[in-house]
Amino acid sequence: MKLNIAVLPGDGIGPEVTAEAVKVLKAIAMEFNHVFTFDYGLIGASAIDKDGIPLPDTSLELCKKADAILFGAIGEPKYDNDPYAKIRPEQGLLKLRKELDLFTNIRPVIAYEDLLNNSPLKRKYIKDVNICIYRELTGGIYFGDKKVSEDGNNASDICEYSRFEIERIAHMAFKAAQSRKQKLTLIDKANVLESSRLWRKVVKELASQYPDVTLDFLFIDNAAMQVITNPKQFDVILTENMFGDIISEEASVIVGSIGLLASASIGDTHAMFEPIHGTYTTARNKGIANPIAAILSAAMLLDHFGLYDEASLVREGVDKALKLHITTPDLNTKYDNISTSKVGDFIEDFINNPDETNLNFTNIHLGQSTII
Repeated sequence: MKLNIAVLPGDGIGPEVTAEAVKVLKAIAMEFNHVFTFDYGLIGASAIDKDGIPLPDTSLELCKKADAILFGAIGEPKYDNDPYAKIRPEQGLLKLRKELDLFTNIRPVIAYEDLLNNSPLKRKYIKDVNICIYRELTGGIYFGDKKVSEDGNNASDICEYSRFEIERIAHMAFKAAQSRKQKLTLIDKANVLESSRLWRKVVKELASQYPDVTLDFLFIDNAAMQVITNPKQFDVILTENMFGDIISEEASVIVGSIGLLASASIGDTHAMFEPIHGTYTTARNKGIANPIAAILSAAMLLDHFGLYDEASLVREGVDKALKLHITTPDLNTKYDNISTSKVGDFIEDFINNPDETNLNFTNIHLGQSTII
């Protein structure tokens, strides 16, 4: 298969983790005789620094022409800490999502057996947790009208949804539930918000088309508690934009590190794959950023194109890395010399030599750039 992949490394640790995802995809292409080409563009703070805008037209056109997009991270403290900034890195990502109509964000949350002790939650609560969050990505409060009074003392952000926006992602979530454990949970705030009441109304109407799926509902405040105290109850979660952003970040404590959570942002025409973590700027260029979420996002890219064997091999490499403690400091309690690039090297080597990695992995601790 030939794929043209647009790569937007972004800010902070984005370039470092994205480089390891590209490394893994190149190994897959070589192993399975695919042709993957990679074209790079700027977005976020790096684009503002060079072009004065967070999403240059050249980057947008690059993404529109690509078969898929591999994205890193976006944001910079100097903008986060400046309430008066008119141009912000995040505006680039929001515009990209809107322009490409990437309306469905899919975020798997899987508790790895070898990392159960890394979570602050008790093993008995998180063992075998496997949740898939469907977050609406192009509507809601992030994209609603925003106003600030002339004196700067009043502000508003409008949360607005249409039936169409809800239906298209709800159908995807119901279908996902059908292929999993046949359970879908809608998270909303229908006791207070009109937009949430519309979500609940529309999703309940659609449920009759999926009689094999059990539908239930949780208010977001209760759901935030339930995700921590009883995460095994969830299979597929469906929710609006802001609630999905918050609940999926919270769910990262289940797996022990936000550096393990991948995501896919899907539309009718375009698809983008990215780790859910932020830019972690204090770790930039230190070699301690966890690339596994970016690598698992690359596996989701392969899934999207029906390359299931290839995606499975990537995930096997990740599993092996976790089992052998070839991980960055956020997860590693056994070794202190595993860098971002070494994790990528290990998984790359596993793809090329899956039967030999278990014998040769100790070479990674000797400082070699790849395993021989």
